[in-house]
Amino acid sequence: MGRVVRPGEPLWLPEDRAWALALLELEGDCCPDCRQPWSEATDRENEFGYSAELIRCHACTASAQAVAAYQDKGGRPQGLHVRIEHTGG
Repeated sequence: MGRVVRPGEPLWLPEDRAWALALLELEGDCCPDCRQPWSEATDRENEFGYSAELIRCHACTASAQAVAAYQDKGGRPQGLHVRIEHTGG
């Protein structure tokens, strides 16, 4: 929270713990995919209350293409990580 911790002071104050627990509770009520609150996104009254827009992330596209090419050559994707670099192109 921007507090400078001095020698002998606790790293977490009661208020810090309260904020952290509140964040955990808030994040626990979110859909892992769209991050919308479960309590709203699963409510029957909201069945048609959302709209979606398709947006392409060019970095993710490059990543997916590299993985697909690797797999097409027989590469195993388990444990594979992709480093993405912006080349300015």
